[in-house]
Amino acid sequence: MPYKTRSVISRVITLTGLIALVLFSWLLEVHGYWDFPPVPPLEEFGNLLINRISEKNGIKAVTFSHWIHRQKHTCRVCHFELEFNMKVNTTEITESANSSGKFCGTSGCHDGRIAFGHDKPNCEKCHNGNRGYGKEKFSTLSGLPKTGFGNGINWVKALKKGLIAPAHYLTIKPSEDISYETTLLLEAEWEKIPPAIFPHRAHTQWLDCNNCHPDIFNIKKKTTKHFSMSLNLKGEFCGVCHLSVAFPMNECKRCHVDITKETK
Repeated sequence: MPYKTRSVISRVITLTGLIALVLFSWLLEVHGYWDFPPVPPLEEFGNLLINRISEKNGIKAVTFSHWIHRQKHTCRVCHFELEFNMKVNTTEITESANSSGKFCGTSGCHDGRIAFGHDKPNCEKCHNGNRGYGKEKFSTLSGLPKTGFGNGINWVKALKKGLIAPAHYLTIKPSEDISYETTLLLEAEWEKIPPAIFPHRAHTQWLDCNNCHPDIFNIKKKTTKHFSMSLNLKGEFCGVCHLSVAFPMNECKRCHVDITKETK
């Protein structure tokens, strides 16, 4: 075989290999991009195990059900007034703090008057280590608007229709001067994926501004660096809520409203 012919063939093989490598890397990236975590049963979605120190001290982890609590209180009450961090197991909750009227034991919550208190007969209602504890109560939500993911409840629509009326504060009123309803358009990182829509109004009905800013989303510099879907799926940014509590990101059309089956 002539030298020039061998040289051309060698270059073609090399180029083909490079293309294949790039394509393979791209496929791996895309697969990871859309690799959503598994969604638990409806009655367990939004239920968390609080286990920062429980099992270390020989006690079962605490079960916390968001769908039970969000019928009576918005997210702001716990994550602003009661000072629970947005990420599970990062708040230094102790039984002594609860018993002294902090966190869950705050007046108006589990103080023994409004809801069961922190006495021995009630210990297993929280310290049971069972994510599905209390699931028999889930049927009481059957009349609320439905959605295809998460726990099957469209909480935004339920609030809008007045089917639930959760308290937005206990003692610290939200500022009446803040009325921020701007909707943001977030460009997607993939060519065929339409932008995501972020409505502030739908979030401020449940949260306080400082729940997201500046710790989760940095507004001081007018930007949030490294914001991406891959990091969302790792529990950062939107993924702090929209993986295990608020509707999961499997429900693509709730954010990417113009997405179709052809673009997924």
